[in-house]
Amino acid sequence: MSDNPVPQVVRVGVYVDGFNLYYGLRSLRGRRYLWLDLRALALRLLRTGQTLTAVRYFTAPVRGDARALACQQTYQAALETLGVEVVLGRFQEQRASCRACGVSWRTYEEKQSDVALAAAMVGDVALDLVDTVLLLSADSDLCAAIEAVREVDARRGGKTRVVTVFPPGRRSDGLRLASDAWFPLGEALIRQSQLPGFVPGRDGARYHRPAHWS
Repeated sequence: MSDNPVPQVVRVGVYVDGFNLYYGLRSLRGRRYLWLDLRALALRLLRTGQTLTAVRYFTAPVRGDARALACQQTYQAALETLGVEVVLGRFQEQRASCRACGVSWRTYEEKQSDVALAAAMVGDVALDLVDTVLLLSADSDLCAAIEAVREVDARRGGKTRVVTVFPPGRRSDGLRLASDAWFPLGEALIRQSQLPGFVPGRDGARYHRPAHWS
């Protein structure tokens, strides 16, 4: 008679494309769901036998809108209080113009966030910190990161499962084909994973949901 084998716990890392998720949430219910508890959401996405190792949120500070920046910083502070790692890129100012009338205006393009997300994914796989990657994005540029994960696996003789979760109203055929599995993020999970009205922080801080995020 032999002992029953101990089941292996599958370590899951969650990598969130904040820019992509933001516009998915806005397309769903405006600002109503922006106060999203990413850790609670990640835990709801886990299956039996899986454990959450990290939730990493990649975004960039808002430019040109002081109120929006303040809301973003409050939200990020609340996430960090709950153990989410916030990784900041930047927005680069650019000028756009109309060829017909010659009018020009200022725009901003997000930089570095997708590169940081890709590097974190591949790095965690290479360091054997995760067995499954949950990628919350619909940015086809991240197909290259999945290909890099496959190369790392081939060299070390392992197999990392990559599951892509598409934000509401967004999809990438490239990511769908590159991933081991994919599914859309449903409104019910988003609604169930909202932060409370205020989140108690360190040293007595209190992070309140912005009034107009409703």
